Amino acid sequence: MVQLDSLRNYCLGLKGVTEDVKWGHDLCFSIGGKMFLVIGLDVQPVAASFKSSPEKFERLIQQSGFSPAPYLARHHWVLTDDINRISRTEWENYILHSYESVYGKLSKRKQSDVKSS
Repeated sequence: MVQLDSLRNYCLGLKGVTEDVKWGHDLCFSIGGKMFLVIGLDVQPVAASFKSSPEKFERLIQQSGFSPAPYLARHHWVLTDDINRISRTEWENYILHSYESVYGKLSKRKQSDVKSS
C-alpha cells in the first residue's frame, strides 16, 4: 500500500522541489515553478496526476482506474483514481520521469537556479 507520506517524502528528496496547496485541496509538487505531481487531498481514495511520456500516456489511459488528467491531458498528464493502483517502485519511476521532463523544459537560468539550490 502506497502512503501519501511516502510520495511526499520522495518528491521532497528531489533537488529543488517545492510543495504547496493549490485550488484549496490539491497538494502540488513543482520544480522551477512548474508542477510535476498533483495529489488530490479532498477525495478518497487519494487520486493523483503526473506527467508521462506520450507512449506511457497511451498505455496507462487504457488501464482501469487511469484517465487523461483534466486540463493537462494534451501535455500527457495521467490521472489515477487511487494512488494504490501503482506500486511504490513504479511511483518513484513515474515521479522521477515527470520531474526530469518538467526540469528539461525549464529555461537554462531556472535549471541553474535549481542546481544551485
